Amino acid sequence: MTLKIVKPGLATSIQDLGRPGYFHLGIPEGGAMDRFALRAANMLVGNPEDAACLEAVFMGPEIEFTADASVAITGGEMPIMVDGEPQQTWTSFTVKAGQVLSFGFLSKGARIYIAVSGGIATPVDLGSRSTYPIGALGGVEGRAIAAGDDIPVGEAPMVTEGRRVPEDLRRGPGNPVELRVLPGLYWYRLTEKAGESFFNDTWTVAPEADRMGYRFKGGQPLEFVDREAPFGAGSDPSNIVDGCYSYGSIQVPGGTEPIILHRDAVSGGGYFTLGAVISADMDLIGQLQPNTQVKFVRVDMDEALKARADRHAMLNKIREALG
Repeated sequence: MTLKIVKPGLATSIQDLGRPGYFHLGIPEGGAMDRFALRAANMLVGNPEDAACLEAVFMGPEIEFTADASVAITGGEMPIMVDGEPQQTWTSFTVKAGQVLSFGFLSKGARIYIAVSGGIATPVDLGSRSTYPIGALGGVEGRAIAAGDDIPVGEAPMVTEGRRVPEDLRRGPGNPVELRVLPGLYWYRLTEKAGESFFNDTWTVAPEADRMGYRFKGGQPLEFVDREAPFGAGSDPSNIVDGCYSYGSIQVPGGTEPIILHRDAVSGGGYFTLGAVISADMDLIGQLQPNTQVKFVRVDMDEALKARADRHAMLNKIREALG
């Protein structure tokens, strides 16, 4: 079976849970920006949770099916139609051979995940089908999908229509949006006042928000502790001698606009990082639209580990609900 791409949408790509193990070579883990939503979509159609899906940003694709398949859409909220007939999000439904899956305008969130029974079956690069355009890895020839593409899908039995993730288990950003942050290695570079203002201020998602990172604006510029710049660090107080960046690291070039490094970000560089968004909240960033207001919340390691356990528990509840 193949999916015939009639219209690609906006920056629609093939993603799974990524390719860990190559970060030391400068190749990011990649994968779905909202891993929770991708896992849930796969569960709904009976796929392994790490199966490849389509990740669509802001605008959905238009797809003609060449065989019957079970489908589920999770993540952001966007009207779903099969030959013009409405379908529900976070719920399994059937698309028959010759029918066309299409979408209306996004109403909530930023990304949707389209899971098809059998999973996307494009070639595997370094253990993953995830599209990484900078490295020309995964996806369709290392790029986003385009009109005219035929996307292969694996063989798998269809599931019952109407399998549904309960609303209280559909995870997304709250209102107001809060992102929990664990201060890190270079926190000492900030003055006490700057550290307080970072958490007290309300920040806004900037237009520069993509798979590499999300930029935030609107808070007070951060002040740095006076220093004698070490050799090779550069004169700007936000510069360091090159260091490694963990997934979720927050760099602040010039001390003005924080950037949270996301799935396709580089593995190191010459800007200090004040800490990192905890892993349990990284999925939420992938659902933030530009101009969304955000508060950063300081947590310690115990709180970060509890949040991760809570997220795992929520996924377990979905597994139990779907049998």
